[in-house]
Amino acid sequence: MDFLTYLSYLPIEIVLLTFLISVIYCQIKYNKTGKNLNIIIQFLSQFKQNDLNYRFKEIDNWMKSNPYISSVWSEFKNTLVFSESVALGNTAEDIKFQDVSSTVQNIQTTVDPLYFFNEENLITSKFNFKLIQTMPTILTGMGPLFTFLNIAIAFGLIDFSSPEKTISSISAFIVSMQTAALVSVFAVGSSLLYLMIERLLYNKVCKDRLNKVQEIAGALFTSISSEKFLYELLRESKIQNNVSANILENMPENFKTAFNESVSTNLVPYLENLIYGLNTLNKQLKENIKVNQEQNTDVVDDLF
Repeated sequence: MDFLTYLSYLPIEIVLLTFLISVIYCQIKYNKTGKNLNIIIQFLSQFKQNDLNYRFKEIDNWMKSNPYISSVWSEFKNTLVFSESVALGNTAEDIKFQDVSSTVQNIQTTVDPLYFFNEENLITSKFNFKLIQTMPTILTGMGPLFTFLNIAIAFGLIDFSSPEKTISSISAFIVSMQTAALVSVFAVGSSLLYLMIERLLYNKVCKDRLNKVQEIAGALFTSISSEKFLYELLRESKIQNNVSANILENMPENFKTAFNESVSTNLVPYLENLIYGLNTLNKQLKENIKVNQEQNTDVVDDLF
């Protein structure tokens, strides 16, 4: 029996067909995953940490609309600490940005981005990864299965009823044993070859692109520990309390100073002008009275 006869044997064909289907399935799933990761890389590469405060809404909308990463992004967004920079506008519609606090200058996260952007969330949970990892075991297990099945069938073909049948059945038995051994060889060889192909595809198509996503996410969102965040929050609260206490303490003196400046600037000149007007009016009235008195005296003298 030649090699082609061995190759056409059904157990060997089953092993080879299983191997080909496994490789095709693995390649399809890894290529699809790598394509989605590449789309994420191209989108996140457009952003820088400095302008993230003002373009975060753009990232948020895109991430939520992408079903591949939307669930991971929703969990990651809950860990973000946003900057206290605000955008201020005026009547001329000119926008300027002003930092309210110096403690947080960009968007930070209290959890390492690698906790969310990992293999489990972005690769292995997107398809039946356990089946891909189990295929080498399945292929290896097919070897002993079909080997012992062939051995059992071969023992059943032995016929000792006559010398001619004995010789013929022993020849068929030896051929069946050779085929059984080849099944194990093909099964173990297919398992090793599949394992090598799967690892190469995973590292090249998925793992490298995942590392790029993690690198970009780590560069965009600075990681800050929860303890440091609480410390910064407490520090900022103490600063604000101190400023408020100083304002309340100096408020009476500032009010007195402002009132005196307002009175001296506005009310005093007005009162001086008013008094000057009253003095002028009083002087004019006195002059008129004096003139009238002199005129009345002259008339009385003329009468007498």
